[in-house]
Formats: sequence, C-alpha cells, structure tokens
Amino acid sequence: MTFASIRFNSLLLASFALITSLILATTDSLTKDRIAESERKAAQRALLEIIPIERHDNDLLMDVQPIPEKFWSVLGLKKGGDIHIARNSGQPVAAIIPSVTPDGYSGNINMIIGVNFDGTIAGVRVVEHRETPGLGDKVDLKKSDWILSFNGASLVNPQASGWDVKKNGGEFDQFTGATITPRAVIYQIAQVLEYFSEDSERLLIEAAKATPEVQAANNTEVNP
Repeated sequence: MTFASIRFNSLLLASFALITSLILATTDSLTKDRIAESERKAAQRALLEIIPIERHDNDLLMDVQPIPEKFWSVLGLKKGGDIHIARNSGQPVAAIIPSVTPDGYSGNINMIIGVNFDGTIAGVRVVEHRETPGLGDKVDLKKSDWILSFNGASLVNPQASGWDVKKNGGEFDQFTGATITPRAVIYQIAQVLEYFSEDSERLLIEAAKATPEVQAANNTEVNP
C-alpha cells in the first residue's frame, strides 16, 4: 500500500469518526431536550391538577419563590426547593409547596400541597412514593381519591385534634390494613399549613417583587 493510499484511508477514517461523533452529539442533545421538555410538561400537569387554569393566568413553572433554609426541616426538605405562586390578574391566589414525609411505611413520600392565600388547601398530590400496592399506595390519586379529602381543609377546619385518622379520633380515613402511611401524610400536610401560616406574609411581599423575567412569562399564554 502506497503512502498516499494510507494517508487517504487515514483521512477517510478520521472523517468518518468526526461525522459519527457529531451525529451522536446531536442525537444526545436532542434526546436531552426531549426529556427536559417531557419533564417540564409533567411538572406543569401536576401543578395544574392543584391550581387549574381557570384559577390563574401566570406561568406556574416560572413564578417561583425559594424556600428559606429555616423552613426546610418542617417541610421535610434536605436540599430546599421552590414554591410555585399562582396569580390571577397579577394577584397571588395560591402557593404550591413541596414537602416530604420520611415516615411512610416504605420510606419517603414526596408531595406538593397547594394552599390558597386564605389558608385553605387547594389540593394535594403525592408525586413519588414506594408504598405497598393495594395498601399504602392509596395515597396516590391514581389508586384512590383519598387525597382529595384534604381539599378545603385548614388549620382551623378541622381543629388540631382532627389532623389524624378516624381510628385515633381524627377526621380522615385510614386505609384497611394500613395506618402508618395515611397518618404520615396527614401529619405532614398539617405541618405544611403551619409553615404557610408563618411564612405567607413574606411570600406575598416577595411575590409582589416579581422579576421582569417572571412578569414577562406571566404575560404570555399558559400552555399545559
């Protein structure tokens, strides 16, 4: 094989490797973009289940307030998180708060809790859990409508003693063969309401200082 042909073959292989790398990089980028968009839409759908489009006219994903570190513990958050603010005509109407209870029968139960600014619950959704199918997994709306029983509840309705399962004198149903999981969720939702009672005034003040980026996003049409 001549030097020229060796050089040609080397250049050909190098070109092929470069083209292959570019194709793989482009494919990887497109895949990541699709995954990110899919995750964004899933997050938005979860938020819209709690605060439906009829109740707000802003971008729930963009309109957020960071949770002060002093509240991480009460909300069960190890690394903090963001509260999503729902607005209508610029006025805050509700906050969607992330929270985790570590006391489920099978470990952590991740939730988002929507609280209206009058202190009542707009809605609750469990977004991640490892509870036993047919037992503790009834905290998931896909398995049971139990989680809807919190809609409209507040710190005064029921009173403090009511934030427990009926078996213990509370207002909320337990599950057949499973008490630990519903009690953990009930307790954590009450904790979120306690947090909101303490921090809602600050949230309102901070929400009034929305950044230009948030204001611009809120002026665009919300597309689930």
